[in-house]
Amino acid sequence: MEFDVKIKFSHIYDYMINHVYSSAQGLLGTAVGALLIVMYTMNTEYIIALIFGIVIILYLPGSLYLKAKKQALNPVYKNPLHYRMDDEGMHVSQGEVEQMIEWDNMYKAVSTKTSIILYTSRINASIFPRECLDDKLTELIATISTHMDPKKVKIRY
Repeated sequence: MEFDVKIKFSHIYDYMINHVYSSAQGLLGTAVGALLIVMYTMNTEYIIALIFGIVIILYLPGSLYLKAKKQALNPVYKNPLHYRMDDEGMHVSQGEVEQMIEWDNMYKAVSTKTSIILYTSRINASIFPRECLDDKLTELIATISTHMDPKKVKIRY
């Protein structure tokens, strides 16, 4: 199967939010922030706990927003990426440059409300926005599910 993908800021931000909040760092930060706010509600003398709780909870999405904005300016995202998936793996090209990643080297596949994300390493991924896939979404999910270990695939329609 073949398709083109144009990555926008919103797709990068969605990936970053999903990546961070599905890790221990994101969950722990949110839990600490929430705990500080609860501490304030139990004793309103701890105004500093409320302030730190709010800062901790808002810091991560805010910093990811700025990071995604900066990354969206990268020249790689100016033009669409062309993907071709076959039995060997995933081929991605832009202009004259092509790269191939074998299915065995794929780390995991997940879905968000707006994208299918295929991790090529623990932190690197290819983002497939659902809006760019149109009628290819079902075929993409089937291709990924066929070629990857089921334990690595966590995709919901």
